[in-house]
Amino acid sequence: MFIARLVVGLLLFAAVVCFAMSIATGQARWRRLGLIIMKWTLLAGFAFFAVLILERLALLL
Repeated sequence: MFIARLVVGLLLFAAVVCFAMSIATGQARWRRLGLIIMKWTLLAGFAFFAVLILERLALLL
């Protein structure tokens, strides 16, 4: 659980750094990289929580 939170936190931090670099340099590639990192972070987070919900449902049945 801690490792998953750490990975998601670090990926979100990387996305924020990419957005900051986009603002600082004005280059669109940093914004695009930040959006890609954000997209995959959100997908990984949703998958992680889906597994947790399915675990809880399995215990109820």
